[in-house]
Amino acid sequence: MDLKTRKKHLIEYLLGLQDETIFERIEDSINKARQATTKSLRQLSSQELLGRAKKSNEDYRSGKIIDQGQLERESSNW
Repeated sequence: MDLKTRKKHLIEYLLGLQDETIFERIEDSINKARQATTKSLRQLSSQELLGRAKKSNEDYRSGKIIDQGQLERESSNW
């Protein structure tokens, strides 16, 4: 089942839901997921961004890299 169909089924379920307790639990789960996503997507400071860039350059110069082909082969085993 594709994502669009799953969303439609969930919306239909929520529209027919009469149990306040179950609705609150679903609502709490959604809010917790939003908070977790927001925290993981915080904006980097200029210092953090520069630090990451410097570390990336050091890794590149020292050969700590993998090319696209290696990455694709590795990820096919996930």
